[in-house]
Amino acid sequence: MVLNAELKSINPILVHRPRDRTHPHTEVKLSAENLDTLKFLCREMIGKKDREKINSGIKLFQLLTERGKLGPQNPEFVSECLRQIQRHDLAEKLRNFETESAKPEDEPSDTEKVKLDLATEVIAENLIRGWRKLGRKLGVKDVKLESISKKHPSDIEETVVQLLKEWRKSVGAEAQTQKLLEALRACQFNLTADKVEERLKENGY
Repeated sequence: MVLNAELKSINPILVHRPRDRTHPHTEVKLSAENLDTLKFLCREMIGKKDREKINSGIKLFQLLTERGKLGPQNPEFVSECLRQIQRHDLAEKLRNFETESAKPEDEPSDTEKVKLDLATEVIAENLIRGWRKLGRKLGVKDVKLESISKKHPSDIEETVVQLLKEWRKSVGAEAQTQKLLEALRACQFNLTADKVEERLKENGY
């Protein structure tokens, strides 16, 4: 079946505002086998009876949206499922489209961005373990944490950098250095929080 209709149906869910450009998936085909496999991968959040009723990607995506597994800030579950059926092209396009669709007004101020960049450097340098704990405290979903871990299995510093990038992307303008400091202290990472504050003061913040 052609994925045109399915992806157009979830287009308003994935983006914050109308776009003139065509969704990157509109000319890609999703086979019946692909759909069956995706349904199987979603078995933990979609019951057997509901799965049996799904005969198109539209219905599958609608159910995933209703159950909080697909939205403007969390395309990762669907992306991961697409990767598991070897549709890396679709997974990457979905991820890129979601990233490019963020509105400028959903970002912190330029000053706050600089502060967050400084904080990220310090945390990446000092947080040897416990990055998952910090991620959960910041509200990053487990499926996203698992994806980050797989991409950088032996590089903790890069893992932390990607974690904080994901957090900033997911909360938009609400990404504030103070919230990051509060999360660090809530996780008992007080030494790291102290070092972040020191770095900020050194740079005039």
